[in-house]
Amino acid sequence: MTLLLTDEIAFDLSFPAIVVGAGGTGLAAALALRDAGVDVLVIERDPTPLGSTAMSTGLIPAAGTPEQAEAGITDSAEQFADDIMAKTKGKTDRAMALRLAEESADTVAWLRDSHGVPLTLVDGFLYPGHSARRMYGTPARSGGQLMAALESAAEQAGVIVLTDASVETLHVAGQAVTGVRIRRPDGALEDIGCDALILACSGFGGNADLIERWIPDMAGAVFHGHPGNKGDALAWGEAMGAAMADLSAYQGHGGLAAGHGVPILWPLIMEGGFQVNKMGERFSNEAAGYSEQAAKVNAQPDHVAWSIFDDRLHQLMRQFEDYRDALEAGAVVEAPNVAALAAATGLPVEALSQTLEDVAAMVVGEQADPFGRDFAGKPVLTAPYRAAKVTGALFHTQGGLVIDGNARVLTNDGNPMPNLFAGGGAARGISGPDADGYMAGNGLLTATTLGKLAGRAAANQINGN
Repeated sequence: MTLLLTDEIAFDLSFPAIVVGAGGTGLAAALALRDAGVDVLVIERDPTPLGSTAMSTGLIPAAGTPEQAEAGITDSAEQFADDIMAKTKGKTDRAMALRLAEESADTVAWLRDSHGVPLTLVDGFLYPGHSARRMYGTPARSGGQLMAALESAAEQAGVIVLTDASVETLHVAGQAVTGVRIRRPDGALEDIGCDALILACSGFGGNADLIERWIPDMAGAVFHGHPGNKGDALAWGEAMGAAMADLSAYQGHGGLAAGHGVPILWPLIMEGGFQVNKMGERFSNEAAGYSEQAAKVNAQPDHVAWSIFDDRLHQLMRQFEDYRDALEAGAVVEAPNVAALAAATGLPVEALSQTLEDVAAMVVGEQADPFGRDFAGKPVLTAPYRAAKVTGALFHTQGGLVIDGNARVLTNDGNPMPNLFAGGGAARGISGPDADGYMAGNGLLTATTLGKLAGRAAANQINGN
């Protein structure tokens, strides 16, 4: 990948705005541009728009919403920002965290009310790091369903999406982008001009060399993300003198069903499930967060663990499409008692039985967890039991190009580039520099809200506002 530095070129065609990537960030940006009457071309390397969003649960956090108020939930942008800062141990940009938190309720309302994306407040449980119930999702709790709704909204809004086309080169004059060079599947090249460019091509989780360079702890780990996450935005930004930050940050997951590639989602853990290694012993505070749990699972023998739960949690999890997929794939085993569970999993029955007894004692307050987890308020697990063999996986990276509050890419000296914007995985997120800073929903918060902000800011610039 190169930058073609040129002051003058005859473009094959031009658009006021070009968006690179048709995932959640790209389509949100395109919708915001169309809201302002700006014609936009979205360029997608895949045959159909999917991106990292399609591989997620499709949950977007929003604070201070009318639905929360109706449900008696006390929340605010400031409280949400405080949660983000606490999860990152103060290692992220407070101003950006607050900016996204302040915009979050508008993002959900805008997508739902203006563009028909069926988002509702999720019932029932808190995710790690969140002090209030603030997740919004589609009926199937599915990233695929969210992407389908965004694609439908984009079509209705008149967004032009060019698929099976990869951006190979940015045309620049100084620090201004004048256009892009794309390659078609037949090898043909086209040069397309633009007045503003939005990078929505996600992070670098699919680039093994960059993972080894920036996130060595996850080198060689299973990558359960979109294969197009090759770090294109970073390469272009670096060549243009853009600032980059938090490249060691990532979202991991400590519950990817081993051999099946389906995540066993974390409400199972937060509502009383736990994990054991092949010796039948717990090894961490699972409730601290599913991202940091990935490395903890991978540190166990054979890089695997078993998530242990019961029928109550099985019924809870059935609302999630990913869990239903795991059931269909045969990733979940059921057993009528501890001995049968040990036989089905290959775990030592004495150790597994002792672990279940210890957790039950922690639930009723008779024993303290040596790892610091608080099981209080969750029912004791009861037969029949269920279990899923899992490994730790890398889902997506959280570092990227440094942006301002309007998603404008900043140079190394802190100045905004003339017409370059970024969002989602292409931009620095709000997870700080480490895996344990990731809080559920950070990915889609930055995807949808930064996409919206980038589209609005680019539209204002193009329209001369």
